[in-house]
Formats: sequence, structure tokens, C-alpha cells
Amino acid sequence: MTPGIEQAKQAKIDYRVHEYEHDPASESYGLEAAQKTGVPAAKVFKTLVVELAGGDLAVGVVPVSTMLNLKSIARAAGAKKAAMAPAADVERSTGYVLGGVSPLGQKRKLKTYIDRSAEDFPTIFVSAGRRGLEIELSPVDLARLTRGIFAALCQ
Repeated sequence: MTPGIEQAKQAKIDYRVHEYEHDPASESYGLEAAQKTGVPAAKVFKTLVVELAGGDLAVGVVPVSTMLNLKSIARAAGAKKAAMAPAADVERSTGYVLGGVSPLGQKRKLKTYIDRSAEDFPTIFVSAGRRGLEIELSPVDLARLTRGIFAALCQ
């Protein structure tokens, strides 16, 4: 049980956990998750942590088939600019290792922005907090649990 799964369980939302054998040689954790779960890449979302101008961290949740547009997340967050956060800061603030960062159950609650394409699906997949482990839930529940805001985040 990961903190992300625990948060979903405690919130009493509908969710399903999907586990697969993670390949350490994989170059893209997100695309590997889509392939191994048999889910279209547009429905599997990756969790990326950015550092906003001023030093605050924020989370962007975008489909694994796309790239996060740093200008778009900065605009959504009301910041002048954003950059990918250093790995050590990501792991320290979320409590997860890279490739297994979940938007749920983070050690420190960060402002969360979810690409609005998530609203096109009844359920989406995000990391459950470990490489090889995905949680399927409604985007509405994800937004509620993370206090997330839907915005156009992809390029």
C-alpha cells in the first residue's frame, strides 16, 4: 500500500490498482505504463514537478503521450516562468522516487494542475506511488483529492 492508494481508500472513492512488471531499462516510465497496461497513452498521465519563479513547487499532470508546456503551467499557476524541479527536490517534497511520483499522497501538498484533456475520460491512470503501479480513478476525484485545477498544459 502506497500513500497514494491509502489516500484514495480513505476518501472512499472508486478506484482500481493496476500492477505490471517494471523494466529498469525503460526510458519512459509513462509510455511503459501505457504499453504494459494496454491503455491508450492519452489516458495514462504522468506527474511532473516544476519549480515556479519564486521557488515554489507545483505539480503538472499530463498525458504520457505529450510534453508539459512550461509556459502553460506557469500561466496556470500565475507565475512568470516554470522549470523542471531538481530530482532531489521532487523526491524530498513528494516522498516518491522519480518514475513513481503520484499526484496523490504526497508528503507535502503541492499546487496541482491537471491537463484538461483528462476531462475527456471517465477514468484516467496515474502513478500509484511506485514504478510498475498505476491507479485508475475519475479525473474529477483526482482533482478533488489534490485540489487540482484543470488547465491546458501540453504542447
